[in-house]
Amino acid sequence: MTSNGMERQKRKIFIVDDDSFLLDMYALKFSQNNFEVYTAMSGVQAIEKLKNGLQPDVMLVDILMPEMDGFKMLEKINTDKLSPNSVKIILSNKSQQADIDRGSSLGVAGYIIKANSTPVEVINQVINILAEKMK
Repeated sequence: MTSNGMERQKRKIFIVDDDSFLLDMYALKFSQNNFEVYTAMSGVQAIEKLKNGLQPDVMLVDILMPEMDGFKMLEKINTDKLSPNSVKIILSNKSQQADIDRGSSLGVAGYIIKANSTPVEVINQVINILAEKMK
């Protein structure tokens, strides 16, 4: 099949995680699944990139990070109205209901528990959440 411009436009995903191994792995997996990948190793770095005009379709955010955790980062994004149309998804090992509720209160569209999900499952969940949002 030749590509005649009918291809789906690549969606931009912004992955924020202080674990460089995971970051690289997810960056690779998402890029293989027709995503344009942007990454940041910290909430502070992520906010810099958003302030500089990055407008991702979806953000995948870890909670436990140095300097500024994922919740604080999401709070700041909301307060400063950075990339308001991004679909925000938490990807974390913190699986307490309180954490999930806090994510919901910050407007996240999904909460994926790292330990329970293979990379393929994470990607499928992100694609499904995006599909729901795009309806």
